[in-house]
Amino acid sequence: MNFFSLQQDKEFGQEFNRSILANDAEYPLVNENLYPDAYEHLRRIRDELLASDDLRYGNEFDWQVRIIENDDVLNAFCVPGGYMYFYTGLIKYLDDEAQFAGVMAHEMAHADRRHTTKRLTRAYGFQFLLAALLGDNPDAMAQIAAELAQGLGSLAFSRDDEYEADSYAVHYSADTDCDPRGVAGFFEKLEGGTRVPEFLSTHPNPGNRVGNIYEVWEGLGAPEGSLFSDRYQDFITSLP
Repeated sequence: MNFFSLQQDKEFGQEFNRSILANDAEYPLVNENLYPDAYEHLRRIRDELLASDDLRYGNEFDWQVRIIENDDVLNAFCVPGGYMYFYTGLIKYLDDEAQFAGVMAHEMAHADRRHTTKRLTRAYGFQFLLAALLGDNPDAMAQIAAELAQGLGSLAFSRDDEYEADSYAVHYSADTDCDPRGVAGFFEKLEGGTRVPEFLSTHPNPGNRVGNIYEVWEGLGAPEGSLFSDRYQDFITSLP
């Protein structure tokens, strides 16, 4: 159950974003003024996904994107209102733009389907969250932001949330020129590699998710798309 209004989702996102921007030690953001090409790639991919007519709040959320400089972390996360954060470790780990677009689409789906505020409500209770939003508990946002970034504990998304986000990632990506199976490519790469994100320990098995993703893709008529490997390498080389 989600007791929060859509406007409160947006306000939560703004507060979380402020908390993350104020904590450079934990979230060292890549400076856009120094690396404009990296953000140009990031926003181009975001805008292509936002053009999908499968998004409910594509025109209502802010959908801001930022890059966190940490090559040791394979992670991305999204807070309410569409604020998305991608670690350089994840960007450099992936092989092509289709995979990255799939990951971004998955994070967008969590915000668009309002999974995060549902999980927050269940984990903390409405009154606690409302007090945090109103500024009555100034440390709460930093605490919750840290848990959201790690995707662990009580704020880990449910299996149903993860499967739904995977499904919508295919739908969003199918409205771009990228191969809509990109998010499956991400999980296939994880299965065959040695670097496994910590948050994945609380998520459904990657193999099961790949099978479900392909079922969704086939249900859409098995649309084809490009990987854009060369263009993605340009994105990687534009990073610090």
